[in-house]
Amino acid sequence: MTILKGIIQIGFLYIFYFLGNGLQKLLHLPLPGSIIGMLLLLGALSFKLIKPDWIQHGAKYLHATLPLLLVPATIGVMNYPDLFTGKGFFIFLIVIASTAITIVVAGRTSQRVEKLAHKKKVDNNCMEHLSQ
Repeated sequence: MTILKGIIQIGFLYIFYFLGNGLQKLLHLPLPGSIIGMLLLLGALSFKLIKPDWIQHGAKYLHATLPLLLVPATIGVMNYPDLFTGKGFFIFLIVIASTAITIVVAGRTSQRVEKLAHKKKVDNNCMEHLSQ
């Protein structure tokens, strides 16, 4: 049953992917359709149009297999060393800067989410005490 649930949830995630691709082609947007689909999914989750439980198992499976999907692309890039000749220092700087930015943004975002969750919990506790 868990496997079937995961397959259905992955199918649900693909719906957002196809919607994003459709919007990108229809509106000629400069963003890739997959990114638009992820933004649609984020909006649907944010506005509580869908519940996280509806995609949780499928998303965990895709997340677990992600490295297997990225390894062939990385190896494929190694077939074109002339693209990177003489640019090693700049690539190193880009990797370091993008990693630092990602760490800072992820940390700030998680702190903000934690503060909002704590504030919501405190507000709910205050409302409970007032209603008693």
